Amino acid sequence: MNQPAYDYVIVGAGSAGCVLANRLSARSGLKVLLLEAGGPDVSPFIHMPAGLARLVGNHKINWGYYTEPQVQLGGRTLYWPRGRVLGGSSSINAMCYTRGHHLDYEEWAALAGPEWNYAAVLPYFLRAENQARGASKYHGVGGPLCVEDLKYRNPLSDVFVDAAAECGLMRNSDFNGPAQEGVGFYQVTQRNGRRCSAAAAYLKPALRRPNLEVRTHCLATRVVFSAGRAVAVEYRRGSGHPQLARAEREVLLAAGTLGSAQLLLLSGIGPPDQLRGLGIPITAEVAEVGRNLHDHLDFCTLYKSTRPITYDFSRWQELAVGLRYLLTHNGPGVSNIAEAGAFVQTVRAPDARPDVQLHFVPAQLDDHGRKRLEGHGFTIHACALRPYSRGRIELRSANAEDAPRIHADYLSDARDLDVLLEGVELSRAIARAAAFGPYRGREVFPGEAATTRGEVEQVVRRKAETIYHPVGTCRMGSDSAAVVDVELRVRGTEGLRVADASVMPRLIGGNTNAPTIMIAEKAADCILRAASAPPAR
Repeated sequence: MNQPAYDYVIVGAGSAGCVLANRLSARSGLKVLLLEAGGPDVSPFIHMPAGLARLVGNHKINWGYYTEPQVQLGGRTLYWPRGRVLGGSSSINAMCYTRGHHLDYEEWAALAGPEWNYAAVLPYFLRAENQARGASKYHGVGGPLCVEDLKYRNPLSDVFVDAAAECGLMRNSDFNGPAQEGVGFYQVTQRNGRRCSAAAAYLKPALRRPNLEVRTHCLATRVVFSAGRAVAVEYRRGSGHPQLARAEREVLLAAGTLGSAQLLLLSGIGPPDQLRGLGIPITAEVAEVGRNLHDHLDFCTLYKSTRPITYDFSRWQELAVGLRYLLTHNGPGVSNIAEAGAFVQTVRAPDARPDVQLHFVPAQLDDHGRKRLEGHGFTIHACALRPYSRGRIELRSANAEDAPRIHADYLSDARDLDVLLEGVELSRAIARAAAFGPYRGREVFPGEAATTRGEVEQVVRRKAETIYHPVGTCRMGSDSAAVVDVELRVRGTEGLRVADASVMPRLIGGNTNAPTIMIAEKAADCILRAASAPPAR
């Protein structure tokens, strides 16, 4: 190990990793290395918000995972786009800023400890945020992450809100305020019409610091241990030979729900039978690594539009949108596409929290937007917010370059299907409301021939997809089976933490980017408190 040593080696420059790199390097006496498997965030489609339509299939900046065949979804393998670039998935997502319901964090507290209840996490949301509407009890100003109202909206997004109100949903101007339930417009992580990814918010301002080093195109292959303590990260840059990055204090995994669990397993931390079967020496027997995987399964109700006002642009129209954006930073180019939405409590909700989330897209969306449909249309996403189904990830091999096996096990608990069908029924009701009358064409999905529950269910099983919120594979908890403890330290080891969406013990009711940033903010505080002590050697 003749490489230079760092106080902290962070694996993954996604939402959490960028936060950690910023907050830790702000202490000048600490030397920080950030490793990222992808490259710099130089694509112009990252920074122009509507450019996200061009990112979903771009495998230069997207891991492009696929699940194993899903038994309850007709044996389909589902596409899982995840960011492989500075900023991670915050560089390719739809920028919706949601935190979940207050009670989500009371549930976390019951599982992991009072340090994770709503009162404990709210200050970290506030610290992260720079809210364009100003400071309040629920919002902060002056933080790195800019949160704004959209500068441009498609007229159909307003129609969606009116139609939902016709169906009895109350209007809500702030999904992150005192109440989550209702219909309204999403706020977005943008700054003056540009995407405000975690890389733009946290990493770029920190790059000038001499005590922070960022290395891109570096794939971590394992964590190296000495006497049970994490002391280095082995990684490869391109096709080169393995290199070591030494950590004097801690190794911090922020590689996401798939990447962090995969790296723990490659490092010998996980279910012993699985590791032995691949010839991986056991560092610590932690049976739940890779377990507790859950995600928001989503169905898109799609209608044709009788008027050509949607974002189903021709190629020349796309060029015009791009030119307008370059000149003015306004117009359709600043849209996050999913402009409006709703949180709804159905009759199946077991408690006071909404159990269905809607995203409205004034465009035709099929197969993550990878399938282009003729004409114009609009789409209403519906997902079951708190799934009961649990899956797992497993290693495909002992080679870090091989994607893990993703056993998502969607709808393995029938209750999830019941809630999802409620969401589809609501989506159809909204689309058929009077407000949509001047714009509503024929129903494409589920399709006008699908009139019974059984017929709709068949279409759902054939077309449902992820809405990109996998969590839980390194869950935190106060119980001895949890992968990480209340301060996100990996059980059975020293000097190793995980801080990203993988530690969520339960999926929050909403988009997961803001809570992931909050987790990293809170983790940085834990780490810096520990840093006041000298390195353990």
